[in-house]
Amino acid sequence: MWFDRGDDGLKLHDEQLEQSSVEEFRQETTKVRGLSELFAVLGDETRTKIVFLLSLHPLCTHDIATILGVTLPTVSHHLRIMRLMRLVKHVRRGKRVIYELNDHHIVDLIRIAMDHYSETEHEE
Repeated sequence: MWFDRGDDGLKLHDEQLEQSSVEEFRQETTKVRGLSELFAVLGDETRTKIVFLLSLHPLCTHDIATILGVTLPTVSHHLRIMRLMRLVKHVRRGKRVIYELNDHHIVDLIRIAMDHYSETEHEE
């Protein structure tokens, strides 16, 4: 949508918007509050890889570090951030802590993003 502020108020393209419509649009934007934080967390490539791995199978910190070729402190740091955003949850099994995605929405989000990326990659 393209908004233009003309002499006679806010316009959406060539149609005049009522002030009530402007307020409704503003109210609608509150629905995306917090999404930028979620996307910022997923914007880190290591965290995106961790989410992808956990979409395949629950894993412990050591296994994630081994697969990604990074250190245990690096994985722990990223998992802590992801726990704070409620992207992952963990279960203790003896001495091991197994991580998995918090719910199916995270898996759906990653798969949709992968589909989008592969489609746009073929368009170029």
